[in-house]
Amino acid sequence: MQLPDYDDVCRAHERIAPWIHRTPILTSATFDAMTGARLFFKCENFQKTGAFKSRGAVNAVFGLEEADAQRGVATHSSGNHGMALARAAACRGIECTVVMPETAPRAKVDAVRGYGGQVVFCAPRNTARQQTLDEIVAASGANVVPPYDDARVIAGQGTCAKELLEDVEDLDIVIAPIGGGGLISGTALSCRALSPHTQVLAGEPANADDAYRSVKAGERLVEDAPDTIADGLKASLGELNWGIVIRDVDDILLASEEAIIETMRLIWQRMKIIVEPSCAVPLAAILHHPERFADQRVGVILTGGNVDLERLPWL
Repeated sequence: MQLPDYDDVCRAHERIAPWIHRTPILTSATFDAMTGARLFFKCENFQKTGAFKSRGAVNAVFGLEEADAQRGVATHSSGNHGMALARAAACRGIECTVVMPETAPRAKVDAVRGYGGQVVFCAPRNTARQQTLDEIVAASGANVVPPYDDARVIAGQGTCAKELLEDVEDLDIVIAPIGGGGLISGTALSCRALSPHTQVLAGEPANADDAYRSVKAGERLVEDAPDTIADGLKASLGELNWGIVIRDVDDILLASEEAIIETMRLIWQRMKIIVEPSCAVPLAAILHHPERFADQRVGVILTGGNVDLERLPWL
């Protein structure tokens, strides 16, 4: 499949506009003081379904031809993409099936079902997700909407950085989490088109560092079952995503499990907003590398706020 470009992002933005929020950008004097930078937080935790994933899912679902759409859609997801796809399918009036690992947070499972999606559980391994999805698609004929390795999804996710760069001028850096690579790929497309001088950085859990190791090795590496609190970042980089990451992402910074949890808690305490562990990874990376960001204007994409309130990691 051909890599998407910024024109695809623009078309996606027009297509999804009626179905998503243009999310706000918040600042924090506390975090500015802690980092020595000027931070601008793009709050996708306020997005429809509580995460940026709605952008790519809506673009994929509403880009289907009518005959294809009637076959429904299917995917695998740890939660946020599944929720987004279930909602997008409901908005279009078609069926949706989501393969989820048995370890997925209950809040995300309930949300997928709440949006009308059917949940099929699998073992908590990336290979098990794909195998189960393949079986469902073979039986149903549903359209597969991958969570990240898909040009439609990447273009939709790129609308987040597009809005950020339109709303905040002269950013030196934009940083987002990296897992499968849908968001960081789309972010890179928008940054290279709208603000070529802006560095594109990714934050990744040290316990799920396949993207970091892939860049160092010069080839895409796959990890099947990483163990990290950041459940939304367990997936390995997709092939399309790797093509954009190796070309357009300037660096990947790692964050420890302890730093992710502490940063998540700090965001709750200082900014008074709910974010999930995956969402805290970029700021955790910034706090661990303050010299990299000092005196810089930095856009930070806060990716989502879907967290099980009964199982907060600091309790």
